[in-house]
Amino acid sequence: MASTAKIRNVTIAGHGSTGKTTLFERILSSAGAIAKPETIESGKTVSDSAPEEIQHRISIYTALAHFECNGTGVNLFDTPGAPDFAGDVHLAFRAAELAMLACDGRAGMQIETIKLWRHLDDCDKPRGIVVTKLDEERAGYYTALADIKEKIKISPVPLTIPMGEGAAFKGVIDVLKEVAYFAGPPGEAEKEGPIPAEYKDAAIDARLRVMEAAADSDEILTEKYILLGALEPEEVYNGLYEGLASNLYVPAFAMCAVKNSGLTAFLDFITNIAPAPETARDRARREDGSEEEVLVCRGAPLRALVIKTVYDQFSGKQSWVKVVSGVLTAESEIVVNENKKERIGKLFTAVGRKLNETRELSAGAIGVIAKSASLKTNDTIAASSGVAPFVPLQLPEPVYSLAVNAVSKKDDVKLGEFLSRIAEEDKTFASVFNSETKETVISGMGELHISIVLNKARQSQKIELETHTPRVAYRETITKNGSAEYTHKKQTGGHGQYGKVMLEIAPLPRGEHFRFVNAIFGGAVPKNYIPGVEKGIVEGMARGVLAGYPVVDVEVKLTDGKYHPVDSSELSFKLAARNAFREAMKNAAPVLLEPVMNLTVFVEEKYLGDVMSDLSSKRGKIQGQTSIGSGIEEIHAQAPHAEILRYSLDLRSLTSGTGSFSMEFSHYAPLSGRGADDVIKAAASFREQEADE
Repeated sequence: MASTAKIRNVTIAGHGSTGKTTLFERILSSAGAIAKPETIESGKTVSDSAPEEIQHRISIYTALAHFECNGTGVNLFDTPGAPDFAGDVHLAFRAAELAMLACDGRAGMQIETIKLWRHLDDCDKPRGIVVTKLDEERAGYYTALADIKEKIKISPVPLTIPMGEGAAFKGVIDVLKEVAYFAGPPGEAEKEGPIPAEYKDAAIDARLRVMEAAADSDEILTEKYILLGALEPEEVYNGLYEGLASNLYVPAFAMCAVKNSGLTAFLDFITNIAPAPETARDRARREDGSEEEVLVCRGAPLRALVIKTVYDQFSGKQSWVKVVSGVLTAESEIVVNENKKERIGKLFTAVGRKLNETRELSAGAIGVIAKSASLKTNDTIAASSGVAPFVPLQLPEPVYSLAVNAVSKKDDVKLGEFLSRIAEEDKTFASVFNSETKETVISGMGELHISIVLNKARQSQKIELETHTPRVAYRETITKNGSAEYTHKKQTGGHGQYGKVMLEIAPLPRGEHFRFVNAIFGGAVPKNYIPGVEKGIVEGMARGVLAGYPVVDVEVKLTDGKYHPVDSSELSFKLAARNAFREAMKNAAPVLLEPVMNLTVFVEEKYLGDVMSDLSSKRGKIQGQTSIGSGIEEIHAQAPHAEILRYSLDLRSLTSGTGSFSMEFSHYAPLSGRGADDVIKAAASFREQEADE
């Protein structure tokens, strides 16, 4: 296993269909990690090997591959491009010290890449650009770089430049080594040679830009470059290494992966200039909520983070770990999450699904712990107890939900176990049983995300499923004061049941939920029965009088009552209070409350009008709008939850699949008129259906 200084962790990311998987496959082949590269169409690539990936011909899960190149151990991630699977991209960003964003040479900087760029800005992560598919018609390296400059407001520094574009593409020039690499026949590696005369001026110009970027990383290099106008090759490499680790420039590469063109220079860059793990920092969270930096250092005590959980049909459960400090050794005892001891078994590095056993993982390394029953994503591994856990992975929240159930009751347990396992593997997927609506609700990043999970359940678990739009969690409240009395009286022979209460109710400000006031004087209701009264009120609030939804924001005052010295009990007063509350609520102008969500919507400027009009049609209220650059508008709005249950589908349709959004609960607001009548009618129908079952 390589030392920390000789480890490189790199993530390939970007918009869908930019050639990431093809690039990943060709890098592995060029580095000797696999015998030959496969095509996406073959269904045999290292990264897109799951049945659902082969079926859809897209990356759904992040793939990890370890290989040795130029004396350096490289861990390379290939990530999905569809927004439904952005969570897997974020975890790969967390584990790597460098992100390489793929841009199609024909399309330039597309919206998903721009969104990923903003995420990298938030975590100050070094990144570079790979312009792909330069052999295709209308592809343009310099056009793509100009598009990036316009949208991101940075000027990438080309470390390689193309020799021709489109049908005229014949290879790339390594600006650092000042050599050309000519694309060979299909299946053959590129050939090194001198730079053709027609490209020498472009190579000289690119070389000057590279030296400027290297000089900007260090004051001494800056002074030397100003005085002499040049730097020594070693100084250029050192300057580029330091500058990239500090996120001072963005390197760019010309690439045609299907012709193996651009790979040699790219691998040289990864092994010589990409930041080593020791240039980065991670963060842990203390008990008081403050954060501390964790240095990547082999000499420090063991600290590692579980970045992903995978269930493989052949090798079982896998826990992907990034060792931040110290050394993780096979067959050793670890402490999980500050105090839980566990003995781990074998350790592995991975090339896709293939696992290669290793004795240890040093600081900065990424590997796999196999078949650990207790480890889960976001767990912190340490050598001893009391170590502050790492800050959890920052992942996007689910935005699309469906209610799901097994057609056959006998499959309920199997379905629950399957959904729990998926939620452990994928932290952007959630499965929750809503006791209020009696539904299992699954949530994910979009329709594609959810459909793939459901198809997996049908195919791998042989479960027949039914799905429908989830019921909205409405609430009920009152709008004026009310009162009622109720006497619970029951004679059954022997001791009977007796309790009488008088209640007054009043509305509370939104969000205060419930307040109970005991205003009894003179012992009309003995003290030992007062808890029963409060319990009865709480039970009554569980089911409102309009549509059976929970009641909120009500003050209830017990003003009077009556008891019997023999027949009264806490139960009698609980039943009396429950019924008195329901009667009082009928007299207090009850209303429905609907949940209102905060929305943050990201759209291209050309779709802005359509999206805002659509939000208005959904009873949405626009709170503000901000232009965030790159032609993207950020809309802040509020809308009723019932109106946006399918918003991920609507937004995708409105924006040709480019828009995205996040949402969170804001508050409850009154619902009246036809909307309330429809909810009450639907609730009555649901109760009838429950009764029939």
